[in-house]
Amino acid sequence: MGADSAGAVTGDREAFKIIDFVDFLRLERGLSEQTVLAYRREIRRVADFLLTRGVSGPGAAQPQDLREFAYHLKDRGLAASTIRRALSSVRTYYAFLAAEDLVATDPTEVLESPRLGRRLPEVLSRQEVATLLEAGDIAERLYWRDTALLEFAYASGARVSEIVALRVRDLDLEAGFARVFGKGAKERLVPVGRSAARAVRVYLREGRPVLESGVGRGVLFLNARGKPLSRMGVWKILRRRTERAGIRKRVSPHTLRHSFATHLLEGGADLASVQELLGHADIATTQIYTHVDREQLRDVHRRYHPRA
Repeated sequence: MGADSAGAVTGDREAFKIIDFVDFLRLERGLSEQTVLAYRREIRRVADFLLTRGVSGPGAAQPQDLREFAYHLKDRGLAASTIRRALSSVRTYYAFLAAEDLVATDPTEVLESPRLGRRLPEVLSRQEVATLLEAGDIAERLYWRDTALLEFAYASGARVSEIVALRVRDLDLEAGFARVFGKGAKERLVPVGRSAARAVRVYLREGRPVLESGVGRGVLFLNARGKPLSRMGVWKILRRRTERAGIRKRVSPHTLRHSFATHLLEGGADLASVQELLGHADIATTQIYTHVDREQLRDVHRRYHPRA
């Protein structure tokens, strides 16, 4: 069945009223020739796809047929933005057919366009994280502060804003948790693993007392002048460590948060637990960390669900 070539079965396409649609776009909508040709290309493509599924005309197409067309485009490796444009063309086409009483129902009314993908920022491998955490010079005055901060960031998945606001009293190292306040002052507990707890204990014993000058306000991580560390200060600490570790990726404080989530999911953690640990209000936000191919999930559902 037909690609847009001389070998296409154009006779079968006649039922799809593509010529009428093109005339509508050109004469009534006054679209440019380039735009009209783009529409025609997309509708020919969907017509040929439907014909291969035994759908004889646009009025016989069901929503599931058009969903399968969207999956077909995805399987071809097309970008979400390209698929959205194709489905937009199909919606315009069916609006024309409905206005001309050429179809009784519009199957595109329940058709969803794929969301434009949210790109996952750079993630460090487990080995890169280990290299980063071990790259400091223990002879440096601020070694234990920097190490404790980075260990805590990776162990907890906390946001940089939550880390710089963390107070000593919010720590319960025996229980292995810390209390942080996220967006909207929403409180949650984050884990502090053994390695991070060990580094924080040493910092509390040997590093923070040296930095404290009476203006720390009980905040855990202090700068060289004894004041609460700023977000920019965290960036600078991380930049120094990244350079020393020889990591060439662009690493930000959020990179450790992304790495935390990704490594948990790769290790088998369930999405709802990671959502809670990250403090996401919507699990859809957490889903950007899943590296599972959505098409693979769809195929598994088709193969094993009794009513797929």
